[in-house]
Amino acid sequence: MKIICIGRNYSEHARELNNAVPEDPIVFMKPPSALLVSSKPLYYPEFTTALHYEGEIVLQIGKNGRHVQPEFAESYISGIGFGIDFTARDLQQQCKTKGLPWEIAKAFDGSAPISDMVPVEEFPDFPEIAFELHKNGTPVQTGNTKDMLFSITDIIVYVSRFFKLQMGDLIYTGTPAGVGPVQIGDKLEGFIRFPDGLRKMLECEIK
Repeated sequence: MKIICIGRNYSEHARELNNAVPEDPIVFMKPPSALLVSSKPLYYPEFTTALHYEGEIVLQIGKNGRHVQPEFAESYISGIGFGIDFTARDLQQQCKTKGLPWEIAKAFDGSAPISDMVPVEEFPDFPEIAFELHKNGTPVQTGNTKDMLFSITDIIVYVSRFFKLQMGDLIYTGTPAGVGPVQIGDKLEGFIRFPDGLRKMLECEIK
């Protein structure tokens, strides 16, 4: 099982971090040990003083494929969930300044909290999905996949050029504007909008 992540997929998020808007999807990966399931807490890592949240929609792959063509891309999605891409922002900046990969800032243990997956059939407006991240009860991020620079189809087509998609793979699709730091004691909650309203999908407390 692979955890594939897309960076800078919302223009306002790229701008808030003073990053250029990419011409192609920015792809990085996390190991399975990054997953944090069942709303377990994240213990603040000792190697950072700037731990940031990034809430996003996660896709679950439902069948194997490579070099997927655009007209078939959406059929590879079996489930939708909410995830947080935790980032050690200070380490990331250090790595970027040196021109180094930044997996240590993105792929550490517990850096990828994830909700249960919901069958894609429960989203009548798919691939448009609205979502929110709340911090201590206050909304800090709101997004909709229709605003992504690279659509779900674009992501599937692009990623499958390089990696064989396999059943159970997860794709974190990128975060909208509003990212920020967390401290010990903070509580994050991720929501996805369904036809009957917002549904809380994920809780994560920082300890």
